[in-house]
Amino acid sequence: MGRYILNRIIWMILILIATAFVVFTLMYLVPGDPAKSLLGPDASYEVLEIKRHELGIDRPYIVQLGDFLYKTFIRFDLGTSWKFGTPVVEDMAERLPRTLIIGVSALVLSAFLGTVLGIYAAINKGKWQDSTTMVLAMVLISVPDFWVALMFILLFSAKLGWLPAYGIGSVGHYILPIICSSLFGVAINARQGRSAMLETIRAEFVVTARAKGQRENIVVRKHMLPNALMPIITGVAGGLTMTVAGSPIMETVFSIPGIGQYLLVGINSLDAPIVRACVMFFALFTTVVILMMDLCYAFLDPRIKAQYSRRKR
Repeated sequence: MGRYILNRIIWMILILIATAFVVFTLMYLVPGDPAKSLLGPDASYEVLEIKRHELGIDRPYIVQLGDFLYKTFIRFDLGTSWKFGTPVVEDMAERLPRTLIIGVSALVLSAFLGTVLGIYAAINKGKWQDSTTMVLAMVLISVPDFWVALMFILLFSAKLGWLPAYGIGSVGHYILPIICSSLFGVAINARQGRSAMLETIRAEFVVTARAKGQRENIVVRKHMLPNALMPIITGVAGGLTMTVAGSPIMETVFSIPGIGQYLLVGINSLDAPIVRACVMFFALFTTVVILMMDLCYAFLDPRIKAQYSRRKR
């Protein structure tokens, strides 16, 4: 088991290094002059050159890349924002709780509601409950998140006045972003849960349990659900990564100063330290989620334990 975890951690580190290389290269090649973006188009050539030297972007590509990798992975220094002049880590630490509140809350909501809907649809396969649930899931997958967010603002804020439309003043400000961020995950988990449960329903041990006269709720809870957990975990992890990846859109629509909105600020101002730090955060978050998913697989599937136990011998 320890070897399995170590193997996954090594892969996680390699993915982070590859992500750092890709995001640095893309920001290096992106059109535009950060110095001119900061000083304005009327700045003289001499002033622009001084600014480029100050930012360190007048050095060769390989030198900048090496400096970035060294500071990121050895000194854990993500740099200073070119636009704000403040350490990126401090800005992200201030914004991170808001992103996590929305992301984690949306994860819990989507995992619970999506799994329940998937199980409900599978149990009622072929009935109107199954069709209604799957049509609703398909609609939620197909409709853009920002459009749903705007419609929710129009209905619950502008028309009914139940919830605030934007900002971070109170708990109520997070309700709409959490709901809108969870809808895609609800749909994915519902479809994934339904498929996993339908495969389990046909298994011989389920038929045997029903033949013994066990109640349906016991069959579902003790026999079907534990064996359908692995595909459901995959759906939950996928929904979480999509929620975090969609945070720039949700945080912009609801005017929440989180990591996603910070990333958009960096892109619009060509602030490479901000963009690189935010992308690295999303990559780290995604790899940690995948690592946790793999650990759940290893815990739930005895075949993985047996595989690594044989290698150890």
